[in-house]
Amino acid sequence: MDALKETIAKNLIHLRTQAKLTQAQLAEKLNYSDKAVSKWERGEAIPDLRVLIQLARLYDITVDDIINTASVENIVKPRMNVGKKRLLITLLSAGLVWFIATVIFTIFYFVEVTADYAFLSFVVAPFVCAVVVMVFSAMWGNRITNVIVSSLIIWTLALMLHIFVNTFKPFDKIEFLYVVAAVFEILVILWFILRRFIKRKK
Repeated sequence: MDALKETIAKNLIHLRTQAKLTQAQLAEKLNYSDKAVSKWERGEAIPDLRVLIQLARLYDITVDDIINTASVENIVKPRMNVGKKRLLITLLSAGLVWFIATVIFTIFYFVEVTADYAFLSFVVAPFVCAVVVMVFSAMWGNRITNVIVSSLIIWTLALMLHIFVNTFKPFDKIEFLYVVAAVFEILVILWFILRRFIKRKK
């Protein structure tokens, strides 16, 4: 068991340093404390299977590579390449949303019945775009990106509803939407702070 701990510890140190991550940054990505990461790298504890799977996905290798006595030096793929690929996928997906919005705008603009409301496709696009980005942030992002994208969803939804209501049936107290949005924003921030606090206890 001690030999296995030592092997995993050495591999984890190499993987993290090659990925140019600090213990705190890795801990945040795994939703664990940096103390836990430090214990793994000192060989005082072994990550559970769920964490090993997370680590394998993060470094784009297999769990077997992490626990194998063979060196991982030639297996690890540069993290920057993986990060750039993920960013490109996210940006392309967001761009696709705007492309679809443009197509819908063009179609509606040249139809007499809907011409006056064609601009609404661009009103909906920021909200849909935020939802799409949130999906990728949940898969590949961290706590900070999740908070930012969650906030974008709240405020783009509030803005979208504001414009829709004013377009079809003006409402004097529409500003109340932003009060509700602010409450949700506070709840989101508190939720992420609570999650961070709980994870530090692990």
